[in-house]
Amino acid sequence: MSIVQNPDKLSDEEIVRLTLKEKDNFLYLIKRYEGKLSRYISRIAGLNKEDTEDILQEVFIKTYQNINSFDKDLKFSSWIYRITHNEVIDNYRKKQARPQMITYDNELILNNIIGDLDISRELDRKYLQTHISQLLSSLDLKYREVLVLKFLEEKEYKEISDILKKPMGTVATLINRAKKQFLEKLKKQDIKL
Repeated sequence: MSIVQNPDKLSDEEIVRLTLKEKDNFLYLIKRYEGKLSRYISRIAGLNKEDTEDILQEVFIKTYQNINSFDKDLKFSSWIYRITHNEVIDNYRKKQARPQMITYDNELILNNIIGDLDISRELDRKYLQTHISQLLSSLDLKYREVLVLKFLEEKEYKEISDILKKPMGTVATLINRAKKQFLEKLKKQDIKL
């Protein structure tokens, strides 16, 4: 049994290699990713804590079961986010008949997404903060997801491409369209830009 002594000093890929030798090392990947993936699931799916934890558990089970097939040409984070993405989409399809309001960290969104859109400083930030979750929830899932990955999860285009299994040009197009749709929704709310 060779348990890792200082897992914080190792890359994800090194821990994966050690997990292939000793399955107990998988716990370090769980600890490293459970918070990040839980926030990601909540941001794109807006599920309650129990449903989020259920999806997260499925993600770790599938990751563990498929760790032997991890593509070493990818970053581990891209691979596990892809598994999470698939689980969220599967869950979304099952619950599509029951839409619900998704809650977000409004200040983070305001600073990241809106700052990137170069909206003028006169924008009514207070109004936006109270209605931002509603605006994001109303976006098409494909647009909401790329905005969450880019601006809340702070993923680079390459990693978003790996997670969504879409070419980088398509990712860039989706992000631009998502911003445009977000702006259109802001305008419909009578927010002067």
